[in-house]
Amino acid sequence: MDDGTAGVTGQCRVDEDRLGSAEAIAAGDPGDALRALASAGPQLREAASLAAEANLVSLADEGRPRAVVVAGVGTAARTGDILSTVAGPRAPVPVVAHRSAGIPGWVGAADVVIAVSASGRSPEALAAAEAAARRGARLVAIGAPDTELQAVAERARAPYIPVPRRAPARMSLWALTIPVLMAAKSFGLIRLNEADIAETAARLDADAERCKPGAEPFVNPAKSLALDLANSIPVVWGSSPLAGVAARRFGDMLAANARYPVLAGELGEAGRGRVGLLDGVFGTLAEQDRDIFADPEDEPESTRLRIVLLRDDGLDGDESGTPKDSKRADAVVELTGRRGIRCDVINAEGASALERLASLVAVPDFASVYLALAHGLDPMSVPAVSEMKELSNVMEDNT
Repeated sequence: MDDGTAGVTGQCRVDEDRLGSAEAIAAGDPGDALRALASAGPQLREAASLAAEANLVSLADEGRPRAVVVAGVGTAARTGDILSTVAGPRAPVPVVAHRSAGIPGWVGAADVVIAVSASGRSPEALAAAEAAARRGARLVAIGAPDTELQAVAERARAPYIPVPRRAPARMSLWALTIPVLMAAKSFGLIRLNEADIAETAARLDADAERCKPGAEPFVNPAKSLALDLANSIPVVWGSSPLAGVAARRFGDMLAANARYPVLAGELGEAGRGRVGLLDGVFGTLAEQDRDIFADPEDEPESTRLRIVLLRDDGLDGDESGTPKDSKRADAVVELTGRRGIRCDVINAEGASALERLASLVAVPDFASVYLALAHGLDPMSVPAVSEMKELSNVMEDNT
């Protein structure tokens, strides 16, 4: 009888030797997760080209919509969060990331629905596209070519952006995000120029080079971050709405790839009580029993918090009105230092919101995979996900 552990591999403790050479890493990564992440720059360029070839002009014919709904689950839904932060608080219309089947009851002919599914088969995206067509809303769909979602879009005479699926959705963030942003640009919701896309792709290329498997941990920021997080409880906070999206993305990737439980969000949420974690059983109470002079090999094993602060202090002269938590970010660094809790800070870089987001996403993405490999886990094979889908289908058939 299947005990529910078929295909489960890995070790509880990290083995740094698994990250010691490109050969060892390749042996532990049969699904080429690292290669998929390294293709982020090319992904972005290809998706931009495909979106440019789609008939997005029709979206603008009726002018600016009343609201925009981005429908999907998982990474597809995360693209809606990205659109919302790129548009900023002064966006002329609301942006809603919708994560369940169908669309909100208020959606009608004055609105735009963007249905996103990497596979082109997501029930949530399909239901959203069908509902949008029935209600007369403007529809654009994004997903794999020659799929059910494309068929729905074609029946509705709506634009479809066919994005080839070469990896799981979570490894295809940029392939799904850029079409969403370009669709939003077509009806005047955001500004997105070719330079922003080119510079963001170049940054992703550069970060892929920095995080390549052959680089030692002391020069590879992703390996270093992965080893910092080893056997900890990661708490990832972003100092702005954009950094908050990056923080939640890191939480998604750590959970799916490295199977780590993560608390992720914006510093505004942390300041309303969650910062109290620093004084809890995995924070100060765990650190106060640690002998800083002891040999690490002789210390008793205990699980401790590890703070990752994704810091976005904005651009000089930025008049978007986007709130930044610079003072609170400084306070978190000071608080963790006082309590002896380790804190990694990653600073946003770049001349546009899109590039700054990429600078906060790329290295953590790689770190999630390196952490999985250090535990002997295959980041591309998640047995619990497959079993969840199988069990859900069985239960649905039995009802």
